[in-house]
Formats: sequence, C-alpha cells, structure tokens
Amino acid sequence: MVNILDENDLPTLIGHIGWRLTRLSQQWKAALDAALVAQGHDWMTQTQGGVVGQLRNAGAPQSELAALLGISKQAVQQHVDGLVAIGVAERVADSADAHARIVRLTGKGAAALADSNAIKLAIEARYRVLLGADAFSALEQALDQLFDAGPDG
Repeated sequence: MVNILDENDLPTLIGHIGWRLTRLSQQWKAALDAALVAQGHDWMTQTQGGVVGQLRNAGAPQSELAALLGISKQAVQQHVDGLVAIGVAERVADSADAHARIVRLTGKGAAALADSNAIKLAIEARYRVLLGADAFSALEQALDQLFDAGPDG
C-alpha cells in the first residue's frame, strides 16, 4: 500500500549555497555555450570542449585523458576521433614512449581555445561590473578559500 503524504508533511525546500552555485554555474555555462555557437564552435559546448581544455600547452597522452576527464578510455577515443575529424586536434608520436600517442591542438583548435578564453573573460567582465571590482575579487577569494578547504573543511 502506498502512503500518500499530505503537502503539509513535506519538508520545506531551503535556499542554500549549493543551489545558488549550481544555478549560477548553469547560467554561466548557457552564456558560454551560446557565445561559442555564435562563433562557430558548437562542438565545443559538448564533452569535446572538455577534452580541448586538457590539451592546452603541449597536449596530453591519450591514455591519460580518461583519468583527467573522469570518463572511459572508449569515450576519450571517440571524442578525440571527433576532434581529429574536424581538424581541431591531432595525434603525434610520444618521443618518450614509442607506443604512446600525444593528442595536441592544431592551429584551428588553438584558435577555438583562444575564442573560448575571450568569451570567459567577457562574462567575467560583466560580473565584475555588476558586483564592482572589490566585491568580485572578494567572491573569487571566497570561492578559492572554500575549494581549498576541501569537502570536509
């Protein structure tokens, strides 16, 4: 038998920092994705964009990308294949390991990453204007402090 609760028996939903952070994160991601699509980087709004974020500088061994991204090796393979197919990334021999391949950005991939960085800075600039420079700086410091304290901090 199913016990149907009266709405007065339900706990009240509370406003909390996790809800606020999640809400803002979703809004930030939607703004980023819309701007990326407007600049022709619709592929970057998906997991492939996360792969690109791990390839800055000299790239990364494909074997390490799964752990960095928290996804399966098969998923990494598919995402890298997709990035290679559209000319954003390439696989090159690893000079330190003859059996390994390094995945790195092409010029097209580096340009997309630069566009993404510019969009992120523009979003931050809007937040800085909205909050004021001092409050924005304090927010950044507070968020870093909470993160550095860890989940049990």
